[in-house]
Amino acid sequence: MHDFTALRRSMIEEQLQARGLDNPRVLDAVMAVPRELFVPEELVEFAYEDTPLPIAAGQTISQPYIVALMASALELHPDDRVLEVGTGSGYAAAVLSRLARRVYTIERHEALADAARQVLERLGLDNVEVRHGDGTRGWPEQAPFQAIVVAAGSPTDIPAPLQEQLAVGGHLVIPSGGEDVQKLWRLTRTSVDDYRREDLGNVRFVPLIGRAGWVKPAAPEARAPEPLPRRVARHCEPFTSIEEADLDGLMGRIGDARLVLLGEASHGTAEFYDMRARITRRLIEDKGFDAVAVEADWPDAAVIDGYVHDAAAAVPAGFGPFARFPTWMWANRSVLAFVRWLHDHNARADSADGQVGFYGLDLYSMYESIESVLGYLDDVDPDAARIARERYGCLMPWSKDPAGYGRVALNDRYRACEEQVLAMLRDLEDRRLDYVARDGLRFFHAAQNARLIHDAERYYRTMYYGSRPSWNLRDQHMFDTLEAVLAFRGEQSARHGHEARAVVWAHNSHLGDARATEMAAQGEHNVGQLVRERYGDAAYLVGFGTDHGTVTAATHWSGAMKVKNVRPALAGSYEHVCHESRVPGFLLPLRDGDGAVREGLLEPRLERAIGVIYRPESERQSHYFQAVLPEQFDEYVFFDETRAVEPLPVAPCDRPPDTFPFGL
Repeated sequence: MHDFTALRRSMIEEQLQARGLDNPRVLDAVMAVPRELFVPEELVEFAYEDTPLPIAAGQTISQPYIVALMASALELHPDDRVLEVGTGSGYAAAVLSRLARRVYTIERHEALADAARQVLERLGLDNVEVRHGDGTRGWPEQAPFQAIVVAAGSPTDIPAPLQEQLAVGGHLVIPSGGEDVQKLWRLTRTSVDDYRREDLGNVRFVPLIGRAGWVKPAAPEARAPEPLPRRVARHCEPFTSIEEADLDGLMGRIGDARLVLLGEASHGTAEFYDMRARITRRLIEDKGFDAVAVEADWPDAAVIDGYVHDAAAAVPAGFGPFARFPTWMWANRSVLAFVRWLHDHNARADSADGQVGFYGLDLYSMYESIESVLGYLDDVDPDAARIARERYGCLMPWSKDPAGYGRVALNDRYRACEEQVLAMLRDLEDRRLDYVARDGLRFFHAAQNARLIHDAERYYRTMYYGSRPSWNLRDQHMFDTLEAVLAFRGEQSARHGHEARAVVWAHNSHLGDARATEMAAQGEHNVGQLVRERYGDAAYLVGFGTDHGTVTAATHWSGAMKVKNVRPALAGSYEHVCHESRVPGFLLPLRDGDGAVREGLLEPRLERAIGVIYRPESERQSHYFQAVLPEQFDEYVFFDETRAVEPLPVAPCDRPPDTFPFGL
């Protein structure tokens, strides 16, 4: 026997409050209504699940969150009179009856109207009147109404009779659009002739049938299209655990691709790291991938690269190279386990050429890179080292405050630094043949550090002009570094008879094609777009997502690391569609997968992005953006519930923190 009171309370906390619904009157009303009485007997055990449920006549009882969202949007007062179109089982009318003086509800299916009336009477809700009829015509003899809510999807035009029956100052909440996915709108009547419209997000309702709605009821009712979450469930490749996941299908779809980009929807989720590690191991073992490039600074990754190439080496003490905020991004147990595996794998390689390298793509290490270049030149060319110290000297006053350099660089007096760091980079490149002859690997690292210094100097300058130029410069640097890694590894790969192949670990926002997101409208590009433009189908882009769980993150830049609860995904988002599939974990092919699934996912939706900062209280504004998932990625990996990544204890670092990055 279910404890429905406990289930109802849990539903309110986990589905309503966790998504930001905090109107106490609405929450009290939902708590007061026994939803289990409004669903078919065989579905009672699912009454408080986060999903719509089928009822008679091919209709549905809406998801609890949607009922509460629409009730909240009406902004009801105790003396208000409400019109509801689409009674269904009567559940929403029962909730509204706790918020308003009188509820008038219309249902076009007579059997549903009669059943709803019986349940409402059984509960003693005598302020609800149920009518069987065409809801698109409204209830003119009882108009005007302070609020009108419609529980079915209208065509593009909102029925004129309903607009006319809305009182001035009142709200009308209605989904409208296609027969599958609609926008939820709130109309506020600001005067006799004027209305204000607000977009409340994407929803899915049965069609609104009637004279002022959809004219032909037979087609959608006789055979309604299969809901998108159900299509996802039928065509995804489910797994119960990361280690037991069958990756053969994914390996086949990747085929002969030279680049595999593995994203993440946060910088602090263990499952993202662990699944990337599992996929990467397969790529290395089965397909000969010889480089792992990550969203980390070049000098830090170089320490790890040295360890994985030295069979006798121990793990760097305290995982020390990643000792700046956000330390947990790479100094965590998931990365440590992968790095140890990579070390052991390289130790078994036939030769140094057959070993796999570990490289950093990012540019937040300007001063560590200066130290690396100077150290290299001190060994191989002391005269060049003296020149380098003079050239880099103009940057050194800001070694404790890199962002401070960006401020003063706006003054022409300091623009000479740009010329000096560029001259140093050119000198290194001009002497390439001489330096490579001494030690090709050391020169490669020195040249990359010099390139990083040049790009970082521009980045710190550019970020004061706005986020778009600095974002583009950073992602261009990461792409250029990836190209350099492929070129360097290509020499070793050629000796083994194949081209260099690299797997990339970075955030979804860097690795999904920017042209399929709202970034494009802002004039931003990213690594994923640049890779696709350069390599086409020889690159395979994999995105990751989750609905809820925990995440390691901070509230402010350089703030304290915390384990935070991840709120359930917003209704209508890609993550919520995946959650509604009821599959705990799966791979979803998007490039070569089921056409019906791809078509359904082509509707632009919200997608969540959590970086090292997570602010649940402003999640919609801070962490969601519009995207078209099948054009953004070739594959999507989803975990319904995830856990925070486990940080490693890291020794305190006296190096300056990274400057605040624009993006993730």
